[in-house]
Amino acid sequence: MRPISLRTIPALLGVVLAICAISGSRHSSNVSASSPRTITVAQSGTADVIGNDSAALQRAVDMLHRGDTLTIGAGTYQMDNSLFVPSGVTIKGVHGQTILKKSAGVESELTEDGDYGESMLAVAEPGKFRPGMGVSVVDDSFNTGWDISITTVTAVQKPYVIVHPLTLRDYDQEHKHARLRNTFPVVAVLNAENVVLQDLTVDGNREANAYIDGCRGGAIYMYCVRNVTVRDCTARNYNGDGISFQISDGVQVLNSESYGHAGFGIHPGTGSARSVVSRCHMHHNGDIGLFLCWRVQHGRFENNIIEDNGHYGISIGHKDTDNEFANNTIARNGRVGVYFRKETAKNSGNRNTFRSNRILDNGNAKEGYGVYVEAPTTDIVIENNQIADTRTAGRTQRVAIFKAPGAGTVRAANNVTPEASEGIYQKTASKDVPLTN
Repeated sequence: MRPISLRTIPALLGVVLAICAISGSRHSSNVSASSPRTITVAQSGTADVIGNDSAALQRAVDMLHRGDTLTIGAGTYQMDNSLFVPSGVTIKGVHGQTILKKSAGVESELTEDGDYGESMLAVAEPGKFRPGMGVSVVDDSFNTGWDISITTVTAVQKPYVIVHPLTLRDYDQEHKHARLRNTFPVVAVLNAENVVLQDLTVDGNREANAYIDGCRGGAIYMYCVRNVTVRDCTARNYNGDGISFQISDGVQVLNSESYGHAGFGIHPGTGSARSVVSRCHMHHNGDIGLFLCWRVQHGRFENNIIEDNGHYGISIGHKDTDNEFANNTIARNGRVGVYFRKETAKNSGNRNTFRSNRILDNGNAKEGYGVYVEAPTTDIVIENNQIADTRTAGRTQRVAIFKAPGAGTVRAANNVTPEASEGIYQKTASKDVPLTN
């Protein structure tokens, strides 16, 4: 797992959301119109804005008032920066035909340190950058989680690239190879509420871009938001995570697909409460299909298909409590179908419930588990699920439920698991300690 230090993030979601609201967003001046309007973007023909890139899309978004809808016509739009979405609007494409594709990556080392609160960055190759381009600042130490500065180029005055917002860390050029690169979330909903994203295909152009994790990036990325709905969207091929939402309340991801990413398919994290992920397909991601990060609580994850991901179908860990998983299919993931990560006694992913799921055919030649519960996770309910390897040959899911030494109460009841066959399967017992091999 990627270590992420989040100790500086406030613990109370309500306080954090209040701070976010006070701080405002890119479009904090967005005000209600007398009646809802529809603004249109197209690559040709008749529309309010004509264009085929992120600049055209942002011009159209900046015309929106609360209650308005932006419709984006069919075609592939080159994303040189994030599409920043304000509160109270709907962004709608043509299903399967409106494609927002991340531009090819560029990168240059800095020629001097990029300090905290810096706006002028001395860059070895400033000609690679241009005004309006989304960029991030990293070095060999500050290159994950909240240590990455995501910003926008406002001007290029060689050898300087001028950016806003200001940098968030001290980036060391001499010893830690500080660098500037154009990684950013493709669609970004920041410090906002009551937003709908619908019928968009967001392509991360993975092969042509550097990696950025889901704390600061993603094909679709939400930060400090309330009541945002992602419906009928596709996120694909991002060098990081597909759909990521952090410090959020009431995010719903519905009937959407997330696949081909280097990291996670869908990533709720950092104190995200009351999340709903329903009827989604998370597949062929390099690491995990559905990753519950830190303090993901009181969520509902149902009727999803989570399959063919590199390591785990679902991963649950630090203070990820009181969530319900129902009617999901979790199949053919590389190591484990459902993995409860190892945490401390006070910070484990306790009180999670799995009912009526199909946890099938997970694992590889060396290891394979339906459900793996690390210590000291406790108060887990696993009821009425099918947990099996259904194949006649090449079976890898050797254990239905494994409870590691030191784990707490795991109530496993009325699950359908095969009888032992060639030493591969064992029937789950309806008691605290399931049988394992």
